[in-house]
Amino acid sequence: MIDRRPFDALGGANHGWLDAKHHFSFADYHDPARMGWGALRVWNDDTIAPGTGFPPHAHANMEIITYVRQGAITHQDNLGNKGRTEAGDVQVMSAGTGIRHAEYNMEPGVTQIFQIWILPDGRGEPPSWGAKPFPKGERSGSFVALASGLPGDTDALPIRTDARVLGATLKAGESTEYRLGADRRGYLVPASGEVEVDGVTLQARDGAAISDVDTIRVTALSDAELVLVDSAA
Repeated sequence: MIDRRPFDALGGANHGWLDAKHHFSFADYHDPARMGWGALRVWNDDTIAPGTGFPPHAHANMEIITYVRQGAITHQDNLGNKGRTEAGDVQVMSAGTGIRHAEYNMEPGVTQIFQIWILPDGRGEPPSWGAKPFPKGERSGSFVALASGLPGDTDALPIRTDARVLGATLKAGESTEYRLGADRRGYLVPASGEVEVDGVTLQARDGAAISDVDTIRVTALSDAELVLVDSAA
């Protein structure tokens, strides 16, 4: 089953400096039918004005993955980690027992990110942070694991959960397949472009909640950049 969630139907709020869209219940947006999807709890589509950002705040017991779509995000935390993550790159924060961090758009133009929260398999681990460049050419035509807690994904940033976050870029007319497994949940969002997933058409920034499907087939109707979360049900 594939449930399309149009971008225009997402929850969210425009705070001026931050235009946020929520695929699942978050902050003041609450929909009891959209509390998560498998282990996936949050998928926020954030547009951040230049020279602004999220001041220091705390997290605990969550795997937080930031996929930068445009611009760059600058991170700083109470562990002493500092980093600037550019478009096409990924950062992962395992909040563990607790971490306090800030994220700012220090760029001259807007920054656009997907921020994805996945429930961890356990509690009590120390917090950590990491970032890694993933040149889009390396995931051209197929899905590549960007962050993962699954065996064998040695090139991906580690997360502490039975899930993986994948990225792909497809040229118009190009197709790729991904074996999800009928016992797992998938959530797919085109960062850009238009695609067809097993007969369901998705526009840029639409969501597709996928279940009871062994293998999905994605065909690009225009040049497209995709992000997929594969998680335990």
